[in-house]
Amino acid sequence: MSFDILLIFSLLLIALGAGFMLLSIVKSQNILDLLKKQSGYLAWKILRFLMCFFLVGYCLALFLLINQQWQLLPILIGLVFCLGSLFVLLNVNIYHYTFQQLLATRVSQEVYRQAQIATETALIELQRTQAKLIQSEKMSSLGQTVAGIAHEINNPVSFVHGNLRYIEQYTQVMLHLIELYHQYLPHPPTEIQAELDAIDLDFIKQDMTKILHSMNAGTTRIKNIVLSLRNFSSLDRAEIKEVDIHEGIDSTLLILSHRLNATSTRPQISLVKDYEALPKVECNAGQLNQAFMNILANAIDAIDEQSVTQNKNQLASNLGEITIRTSIVNQFVQIAIADNGCGIPESIQGEIFNPFFTTKQIGQGTGMGLSISYHIICEQHRGQINCLSTPGKLTEFTILIPIKM
Repeated sequence: MSFDILLIFSLLLIALGAGFMLLSIVKSQNILDLLKKQSGYLAWKILRFLMCFFLVGYCLALFLLINQQWQLLPILIGLVFCLGSLFVLLNVNIYHYTFQQLLATRVSQEVYRQAQIATETALIELQRTQAKLIQSEKMSSLGQTVAGIAHEINNPVSFVHGNLRYIEQYTQVMLHLIELYHQYLPHPPTEIQAELDAIDLDFIKQDMTKILHSMNAGTTRIKNIVLSLRNFSSLDRAEIKEVDIHEGIDSTLLILSHRLNATSTRPQISLVKDYEALPKVECNAGQLNQAFMNILANAIDAIDEQSVTQNKNQLASNLGEITIRTSIVNQFVQIAIADNGCGIPESIQGEIFNPFFTTKQIGQGTGMGLSISYHIICEQHRGQINCLSTPGKLTEFTILIPIKM
């Protein structure tokens, strides 16, 4: 009786999984319609084919359970594990590629707009207007796109992550059953013993548990990244709301974490966080996150530029470091972001917040990052932003945000 209940429960779970995968296949059609004849379309087609393959696997699992074909279930489970890892990896690669394409498109649009400015008088006024409009449009379109893609990734990943717990339980049940067989039949027939020796059952038992733990850690990591992307876009929040500044900084750091990794020209950039207890701040979280991202991205660029001019001994003794400190100053929250990169020459320190001013090469930025940050912090949040830089040693941006607007 208990076996029948377990079988029915397994059938229901697999049928539910098949339903979720079918829903994901239907929803992925919306993305394919948007990307038709554009870059990334083929990758999404492959991902959709993999979803269909999963759906066939679920149907096959239902068939095997109904017909009690137990000998084929381990092969099917192994195939699901393998394809599940491939599915997660493909999801991450597609999202990273799509996000990079969006940023590259944005850069191209800004360069084109700069080329259209005709006269010096019109340039001054147009720069201020464009800085505001582009910032607003950028956060709106980028936030919606990020949140949409995060939602599409979250559905299949949540399915895989949710079912890993059951797969682990079923695996332990099967391993326990094998142990019981071994206990009560210590001397199996020759054919079975030969198969046990061939497959190295002890190794499989150990490795299967490790694989399940690795897959669980991987899907948990993806879910945390998706959550940080949603927090960064802040589409589910009101325009002005009390928020945790540390949460916004950490979400931004998670998005930029890949840029902190070691490269062919420098070791990994170390990150030092010195957070004090802060009250919640009335602000537009999405806009502040954009300001933090611009400043942190510039800090990483400065360290990268510094590393190009250093030899191996200098790199080993002067590792790249970004320090973030928070504190309360009167009725303001203070955020200090410092780096030990190339610094800013004294001759241009007074111009860094001007629209379109940049020292970067063409294609490395729009020249509006610090201007937008200044607009967000000073004009929209009635705060302050200051910069102190010693070329070749240190650059520190100090931000003051009023606790109550």
